[in-house]
Amino acid sequence: MNNTPVFGVTGWKNSGKTQLVTSLIAEFTQRGLKVSTIKHAHHNFDIDRPGADSYRHREAGASEVALVSGRRWALMHELRDEDEPPLEAILPRLAPCDLILIEGYKRENHPKIEARRRESFDKGPLTKTDPNILAIAADHDVPGESVTIFDLNDINAIADFIQSHLGLKGTSQ
Repeated sequence: MNNTPVFGVTGWKNSGKTQLVTSLIAEFTQRGLKVSTIKHAHHNFDIDRPGADSYRHREAGASEVALVSGRRWALMHELRDEDEPPLEAILPRLAPCDLILIEGYKRENHPKIEARRRESFDKGPLTKTDPNILAIAADHDVPGESVTIFDLNDINAIADFIQSHLGLKGTSQ
């Protein structure tokens, strides 16, 4: 079990999720917090490339491949015929930190902010079906919502909101 506070950024494709998460990482890091992230990706993503030794290990049938160097390490787990693990199974695998930001995972039960951009493919507001969405960060007016609304680029205010909601200490508060 991982008791690290988590907060999510959700939204439809091209809604600004990744930009918001990376900006929040930078802001929270500047505030003295150690931040880790989990990003939900689509089915056949790959962080490896054909021909690399680690890729060849996985192709040969390895269940897990650890890449280790003097600067970083990564662990890849090949699911093969297994189901995608739930978020709760991934959280305990992260090293201790002050905050875990989660990108994606629309249907999971953790506090979230919904990112919205005018030019994103709009499938409708997620706030209508997800009570875990506590705020919206948008690049346009958002009438008719009962949650807190932020400008998508007001990273300081969004970070303050998240920090306050989770009761996180940092150098700015």
